[in-house]
Amino acid sequence: MNIEQDIDFELARLRKLAFRMDALVRIPGTRICIGFDNLIGLMPVVGDLLTALPGLWMINQARRLGASPGTLAYMVLNTAFDTAIGVIPVVGDVFDVFYCANIRNYRALERSLNKKAARAKTVRTAHDPVGWVKPTLIS
Repeated sequence: MNIEQDIDFELARLRKLAFRMDALVRIPGTRICIGFDNLIGLMPVVGDLLTALPGLWMINQARRLGASPGTLAYMVLNTAFDTAIGVIPVVGDVFDVFYCANIRNYRALERSLNKKAARAKTVRTAHDPVGWVKPTLIS
C-alpha cells in the first residue's frame, strides 16, 4: 500500500465514523438526521462524555494524517463545544441533532488535507535509468 491509499483508507474510516455518530438515520420527510451521538447523548452527562471519545479519536487521527494546527484547534473547540452544550438536559439533546460536530470535524479535516495536497510540489522523477555512464574512449 502506498501513502495515498493509506490516507484514503483512513479518511473513509473517519467519514464512516462521523456519519454514524451524527447522521445514521434520516427522519422521513425532513432534513433531520439522528446518529449514535444523539441516542447515547440522551443519557444525562455520562452519555455526552462518552460521545466525546470518538470525536477525540478523530482529532488524534487528524493529527496523525497531518492536519494543520488551525484545523486541529477548530476540531478540538468543536468537540468541546458539542460536549459542553450536550450536557444541558433537553436543550443539549436538541442541539446535538442540529449541530453534528463529528461531520463538521470530518469536513474540516478533508478541507485541510485537500489544501495541503494542492500546495504540495510535484516530485520529479528521472526519465532515464540512473546508473553509471559509460565513458567514451578518446583516441
